[in-house]
Amino acid sequence: MQKTNRSNRVLRFSPFALAKLVYLRDIGPTEIGGFGISNADDLLLIEDIQLVRQTCSVTSVEFDDASVADFFDSQVDAGRQPEQFARVWVHTHPGASPSPSQTDEETFSRCFGGVDWCVMHILAEEGNTYTRARFNVGPGTDRRLRCRTVLDCEFPATDHEKWFEEYCENVTVFDPFASRRSAIDLYDDADWWQQPPTAADLWSDRLFEVGR
Repeated sequence: MQKTNRSNRVLRFSPFALAKLVYLRDIGPTEIGGFGISNADDLLLIEDIQLVRQTCSVTSVEFDDASVADFFDSQVDAGRQPEQFARVWVHTHPGASPSPSQTDEETFSRCFGGVDWCVMHILAEEGNTYTRARFNVGPGTDRRLRCRTVLDCEFPATDHEKWFEEYCENVTVFDPFASRRSAIDLYDDADWWQQPPTAADLWSDRLFEVGR
């Protein structure tokens, strides 16, 4: 992390990373989770969000272990260090509250307890956020962080089509009224690639079937 106390108290997102996280939050009615990709020289500057295969419900996200391992391997092959891709856990809440649930706390402790530091960031509806850093060195301590978007950096253009494909390839929705189905199964319009659907487009047919 950067040495200045001021920088160490703020988790920052590039416009690209924040736009992608908001887009992924709004595609479906469940939580989604991923890893923040940090700038090599500033580990609290998130430049991208990467998904792995996961099963999601309105209250939880369960990562596929093999997919996480493959993701880590691909990041190492790309020349990144573990602190750039395996320290910042981001996920969304479908409601307005960003406060971590008991499941969130258990996941944070179980999956990130073996590293020297880590961050949990939650984005809820209406832009509400919760961000906390944990330091596992010595006696260990937690510290709440602020978050903001930085505009004084270069960033690529948004790519809704690619983000939608990434979502469909990785997210399986746990529907208590039916069997588990991948996101792409829930939106099978032959022309889906021409215009990424809104959350209402993606789920209206499914909600109609459940309510029938």
